[in-house]
Amino acid sequence: MSKNEHGAVVLGGGTAGELVAAGLARAGRDVALVENHLVGGLSPYLACVPSTSLLLSARRGETWELAVARRDELAAHRHDDRAVARLARDGVTVLRGRGRVVRPGAVEVDGVEHAYGDLVVCTGSEPVLPPVDGLADVPVWTSDEALSVPDLPRRLVVLGGGPVGCEMAQVYAAFGSQVSVVEAAGRLLDAEAPFAGEALADALRRMGVDLRLGVALGQVERKESGVRLWLSDGGTLDADRVLVAAGRRPRVAGLGLESLGIETTPGRGVPVEATCAVPSEAGRVWAAGDVTGVARTTHAARYQARVVLSNLLGRRREADYRAIPRVVHTTPTVYAVGLSPARAGELGIDLVASGYDLAATARAAVDTDDRGRVELYADRSRGLLIGAAAAGLYAEEWMSEIALAIRAETPLSLLTDVVHPFPTYGESLEPPLRDLAGRL
Repeated sequence: MSKNEHGAVVLGGGTAGELVAAGLARAGRDVALVENHLVGGLSPYLACVPSTSLLLSARRGETWELAVARRDELAAHRHDDRAVARLARDGVTVLRGRGRVVRPGAVEVDGVEHAYGDLVVCTGSEPVLPPVDGLADVPVWTSDEALSVPDLPRRLVVLGGGPVGCEMAQVYAAFGSQVSVVEAAGRLLDAEAPFAGEALADALRRMGVDLRLGVALGQVERKESGVRLWLSDGGTLDADRVLVAAGRRPRVAGLGLESLGIETTPGRGVPVEATCAVPSEAGRVWAAGDVTGVARTTHAARYQARVVLSNLLGRRREADYRAIPRVVHTTPTVYAVGLSPARAGELGIDLVASGYDLAATARAAVDTDDRGRVELYADRSRGLLIGAAAAGLYAEEWMSEIALAIRAETPLSLLTDVVHPFPTYGESLEPPLRDLAGRL
């Protein structure tokens, strides 16, 4: 096989692409990975790792300068040399540049063609800038800039009250910025159970964050001393920087997938089957990660990558998305898994809910923190857990057993027999589990 012929080509070297490429190479396959930016993707450099680092520094009361230094050290100062070297040791050929399918079985990388047997699309996602008059003419950050620059704005407006917007609002408010959040929905985290967004809203307000909920951004204007934002309710906000956290879209433009008979639509992901195979008229095509639009988290990307890798190596496997956790790493942490109440309602499921306040646990007294609640959701017809949400300290750690219970369809009778150590927040799961078992 020549240097321009590969058993597989992976477009995109983020979380999913790196995992697939390394796994194939370790299994003896000839594989090339194409990446134009950072090998390893956003998560270690511009997303999860720097975000959780800054949030931890905020909880510890560190200075901004120390927090930034720690963030940049953990993010390898946004250099991917170690990731590239790791892939090279595994036997992966890393191709720097933009990749585009030019015909079935051939990818062009900056003018050079490379033949492939299997194609794996892992090009991730990109931030979406809302179509607001004047927004393109003012100093705007996405989370990429907010998690990499050393600046600490005096006045920051965050557009979007989803997971990223909430995390960034808490980070910058903790270090002294005057933060406002503009969210068109009537509450934060509007895709999750109402109590979760309410708990986070309370925490942010206690930090001095100005929440403008249920209002949209109408216009942005550059002023002599910063930026003025005009809101749909007639109000205004002044800022030195605007951070857009209004969502991301799968990165599908310019990949040449149409030459394989794969139709893509702006804002929508590459269609995948349960095996993460992409229906194609020409050759074997797979996709994993944000580009699929299925579940846009690092851990979901890793899961899909493992599904793709297994199928590429001849071990059929199908993805099951019923229990992919969704986490907002704020204080308190917000954790959700499975179906939310709203989604269950859309599906016509007869939902039975039960909740418990963390303040009733001995651990909350030990931590002198009475914030938080957990809610569990069961399907009345099946008598099984199908969803859960929690807002509380370390919820991302003690809620994992519920993800397993949903995925394994564990009977409530068994879950009520699980013993949790004392004193822990895990004890808060026992009363709602017993309640659901008794009612169902």
